[in-house]
Amino acid sequence: MLLFGIDFTSRPSKNKAITVAQGKLAANQIQLQTILHLHDFDAFETLLAQPGPWLAACDFPFGFPRELVEALQWPHQWDALMQHIAQQSRHELVTQFKAFCANRPAGQKFAHRATDLVARSSPSMKWVNPPVAFMLKKGAPRLLAAGVHISGLHEGDRYRVALEGYPALLARSMIGSASYKSDDKAKQTLMRQMRRAQIVQALTTGKHPLGLQLVIDDTELMQSLINDGSADRLDAVLCLLQAGWATTQSNYGLPGKIDSLEGWIVTAAPEQRHDLGAPT
Repeated sequence: MLLFGIDFTSRPSKNKAITVAQGKLAANQIQLQTILHLHDFDAFETLLAQPGPWLAACDFPFGFPRELVEALQWPHQWDALMQHIAQQSRHELVTQFKAFCANRPAGQKFAHRATDLVARSSPSMKWVNPPVAFMLKKGAPRLLAAGVHISGLHEGDRYRVALEGYPALLARSMIGSASYKSDDKAKQTLMRQMRRAQIVQALTTGKHPLGLQLVIDDTELMQSLINDGSADRLDAVLCLLQAGWATTQSNYGLPGKIDSLEGWIVTAAPEQRHDLGAPT
């Protein structure tokens, strides 16, 4: 089976592409074959239309918190909700989000999905720093339109499977909460580069919680994961590892019961919830 790890952006361009790590799983190893740079949504849609079997872990949220959906009286079925979101402008979404947050107490402005609390990921309704709500708006409706299968959310082509990935979840298991990337070139420091090197070392030796060994035959390709200060390439590879792990697990390692609006981040273990605070 072909595997994809997708580092997503809501505004792809020549300067900031949707970055895709492509590979295959053999025994306990994931062979990184290539890294693709998709500069527009047409290229992303072409990738999703590629015949299977393949499985992709995508670094963008697939659903909004049920609490938010109910408060805003949005559709309560995922397919209809994604169609509704696709028709909303950014301004319309932000206006509704701000109205939802206005009367909530400080520190509890955002609603969270259950999986965000476990993975310590940004609330999927967040529109700044990072603007993951816009990533959902541009990504998830395209998954629906492509007819891919999303376990717990949408019954699609089971030879083309999309899972919600989150590279920081795997990265934290190797370097803790320390930062390893920045889109601001002034903040692309030697220390962050050293942390990326530490992550690559752990991946290529298999010394991380997922236990899969990353194999990269091309030394220049490996070095590019370390040199890329934005870590778009490394994040795509981290998603690739999550995709590979999912293929070895029953139901892709997802919980038996998933909220049919919210979805779930692959490799986020529900039993970790009691150890983690809510994300900011």
